[in-house]
Amino acid sequence: MTLKAAFIFLAPGADPDAHRTTVRTPEVELTVVGAPDYAGAEACAKALVDAGVAAIELCGGFGIDGTARIARAAGGRATVGVVRFDAHPGLGGKSGDQVFAGRC
Repeated sequence: MTLKAAFIFLAPGADPDAHRTTVRTPEVELTVVGAPDYAGAEACAKALVDAGVAAIELCGGFGIDGTARIARAAGGRATVGVVRFDAHPGLGGKSGDQVFAGRC
């Protein structure tokens, strides 16, 4: 049985349709997707679980609030984990919670 998993990374300006790739091994199918912000990542998570993804890992740019948003978007249909950075180098040394606070 192949595990369908995904990794969502944050990159302002990312287009989830264009900035994605899938790596397949005998046991894991990993889809990597770039999202521009938390709202875009939520949409990605919903689409990924609809496609059968059972595990979603989030990049270190996701703060506590962002991780909770993705877990809610997954609706219990996928396990959500996160790489942790309190200050992410790709987001100007800030957490995604600081960068995306107040955005939909």
